[in-house]
Amino acid sequence: MDAEPKIDQKQPHVVFIPFAAQSHMKCMLKLAKVLHHNGINITFVNTQSNHKRLLKHAGSHSLDVPGFQYKAVPDGLPATSSDDDGLAETQVELTVFLLANFYDSFLDLVAGLDTPPTCIISDGFMTFSNIKNAAEKLKIPIMLYWTMAACGFMAYYQAKVLSEKGLVPLKDESYLTNGYTDTLIDWIPGMEKIRLRDLPELILATKPDDLALKWLVDTAQSADTVPHVIVHSFDELEGTLIKELKSIFPNVYAIGPLQLHLNQITEKETVNSKFNGYSLWKEEPECIQWLQSKEAKSVVYVNFGSLAVMSLQDLLELSWGLVNSNHYFLWIIRPDLVDGKPAIFPQELEEVIKGKGFTGSWCSQEEVLNHPSVGGFLTHGGWGSVIESLSAGVPMVCRPFSHDQRVNCRQMCKEWEVGMEIEGNLKRDVVEKLVRDLMDGIECQRLRKKAMEWKNITDIATSPNGSSSLNIEKLTNEITMLSRK
Repeated sequence: MDAEPKIDQKQPHVVFIPFAAQSHMKCMLKLAKVLHHNGINITFVNTQSNHKRLLKHAGSHSLDVPGFQYKAVPDGLPATSSDDDGLAETQVELTVFLLANFYDSFLDLVAGLDTPPTCIISDGFMTFSNIKNAAEKLKIPIMLYWTMAACGFMAYYQAKVLSEKGLVPLKDESYLTNGYTDTLIDWIPGMEKIRLRDLPELILATKPDDLALKWLVDTAQSADTVPHVIVHSFDELEGTLIKELKSIFPNVYAIGPLQLHLNQITEKETVNSKFNGYSLWKEEPECIQWLQSKEAKSVVYVNFGSLAVMSLQDLLELSWGLVNSNHYFLWIIRPDLVDGKPAIFPQELEEVIKGKGFTGSWCSQEEVLNHPSVGGFLTHGGWGSVIESLSAGVPMVCRPFSHDQRVNCRQMCKEWEVGMEIEGNLKRDVVEKLVRDLMDGIECQRLRKKAMEWKNITDIATSPNGSSSLNIEKLTNEITMLSRK
């Protein structure tokens, strides 16, 4: 590890522990930079492979800020792995390794710090790694940061609630196909239109001893024992639901959208630029260069995030749907998007794509979404993508794959009225129709109007006296108070 900037012993010192995935790390890193700007020292803990990738693609200059240091713990992944390797196929292997080794690695890391931490902010999903036990052993207060919407966190929390009600695990696999999962979960204020099948798929287990369901139940139960909950949302978007969370947890901080807070911090302080410094892949400037040649709101941006994987058949259906819509599109295709392997198009399709589209392997998403040429976003519905699209005033078509994407999509379409869903299997005619609706016609005007309304609301929420800014202030004050105890 390179030498890190010294930590001021007179200031609060927070150790950040992200879940080792692109979107989680990016979201936690943004909060860390906001808190650092507010006078709090930061130690940011990545896995070794993620630290290597961040250092390569963000640049060493962005990791050299006084009072902000990076540390790494072993992750069990080969040291020789390429920077072009996908992350999706290593996620299970990584999680198993951290389950067995993170506790001891973290204790060793803390013991080696020049200044003892005064608080830990852990990704809510890292409770599987025994971080709570480590915090108790070290006598350091801990906060859980759910790098998602309030609806996403509440959806995961239902693993415990549904288990207590005896509704999961499901009796058998027939319950997945007989219409049972269309049942409304109508007991959550602010989420009345959510169905069982909108919850994370791991909750809908059919075996009594399902390990994934047990993990989610344990995660929710662990959340009950931590008095401070942070969500990457804002009161105006999910006010009723956030109020419900406050009836369950003593302290809830809705602090998003974080990028809008960072935009208000000048470059000479803690942020090197508005968009760079968060990526585990190389961001290709050619994507922005291609957008420069296109008219305002003429391009559909397509990106399914860092972990989603699709079949070759789905890729072909999506491709023809985009081409047949007759709109320009910028499509990010990760090297491991198709069944964990690179996408290979038939020659005929590849030539047609070149006529209307531009493909890249990764880009600066917020820069793309804020580009005037972009008029719509075809997304997997990961929360980072959704809140970045809301912040930019860009309407969406959503094709959820897994995790909280389903509930995000449902809320986006039914509650916030800023998107449309591709339901069922990917079919080219459905993709074509929804992209056309997204980009022109009556539906387009309705969605764009609503998207701009949400953009204006995000600006207000992150203004100096906005709800999100006040919650950042409360969180900063609470961390400072904890450091004095």
